[in-house]
This record gives sequence, structure tokens and C-alpha cells, in this order.
Amino acid sequence: MYFETAPLISATVLSPSSTLRWLLVSLSIRGALGMPCVSFGIQVFCSADESVGRDLSYLIYDLICCLFDKIPRMDNSVHHIVGIVGITAGLAYGMCGSEMVAAMWLTEISSPFLHMRELLKELGYRDTNLTLAFDILFAAIFSLARMVGGPYLTYVTLTADYPLLIKAMALGLQLVSAFWFYKILRMVRYKVAKRMAPNKSIKISVH
Repeated sequence: MYFETAPLISATVLSPSSTLRWLLVSLSIRGALGMPCVSFGIQVFCSADESVGRDLSYLIYDLICCLFDKIPRMDNSVHHIVGIVGITAGLAYGMCGSEMVAAMWLTEISSPFLHMRELLKELGYRDTNLTLAFDILFAAIFSLARMVGGPYLTYVTLTADYPLLIKAMALGLQLVSAFWFYKILRMVRYKVAKRMAPNKSIKISVH
């Protein structure tokens, strides 16, 4: 019974929580609005430390929850571990504060749409126009954040005078994002092709 209701419970809980996390991160960088995303090399302000701490605790909690899935996803686990190690390293070294907050903002901006997709499916709206709209919104926002903002932020981190561990975690996070970007493109291609041929009994290749 737990595993049958777990997706609905997860989507119901995570959708508002991910939205709240993104809003809190947005508030934490309000003092940096208007400034380019550059490497400061130190923690920037108190609210950033609080946001990073909240994100670290969430990643640990969510990683534990993911381990209870019927089939734990390796890419999801790698993403959480990279995030946990990277944030811990940044806090331990007392640097990379601005980059961590910017990374949190970029990675969380698409989360509400991701969880709304799952919530709509669990509520019986699978393969509807509403679900397709959230699929496309999620894909577009994820692509812009992870594949435009993400590479720039990774470049900033790699070219800064940071410890190797922090640079490795930044590169690892971007590689996971690139892998997910590829999977999302395949998903959107499949959904659009399926919608354009609703009455044809054909096998749609997404390879």
C-alpha cells in the first residue's frame, strides 16, 4: 500500500516544498541582484549560509527517500550525492557561497513544474493537454536553467581559485544535468509525436 500511494504523497509534498525552496533562495540572493555572477571566493552573506544549509538538509532527506523507491535511480542518487558533497565542501572551506546559491536557484526553478507533472498523472490527468503543457514548461525552463545558466556557472567555478573537490562537484553536477537534458528531449519528442498521431497505432521511436 505504501508504494502504491508513495508517488502521490511525494508529488503532493514536494511540489509546494520545492516552490518554497526556490522562493527562499530567491530571497537570499536579493542583495546580489543586478550584479554579475562572479567568483567571490568567500561566503557572501548570512542568508546565503541559511539557504545552503536548508538545501543540504533537504538533499540528505530526499536521498534517503529515494533509496526506498521500488527501483532506485542511479542518476538521481548521483545527483544528490554530488550536491551533498559539494555543499559540504563549500561550507567546510568557507568559500563558493555565491556560486552555491546561484546553483540552487538554477536547479530549483524547474522543480515545481516537475512535481506538478507527477501530481497531475497521479490524479488521473495523464496524457491530457494540461499535462502536456506542464511537460513542455518543465522542459523549457529546465533547458534554459541547466544548459544555459549551468555551463556558465560551471565555468565560473572551474576557473576560480577553489579546491579541486569543489570544482569536481561543480563539473559532476553539470554532467548530470546534461544527461537529464538528453532524457528530457527524448521525453518531449515522444509526447509531441504521440499527440500528433493520436489515432494511429504506431510504435514511436525515441532513439
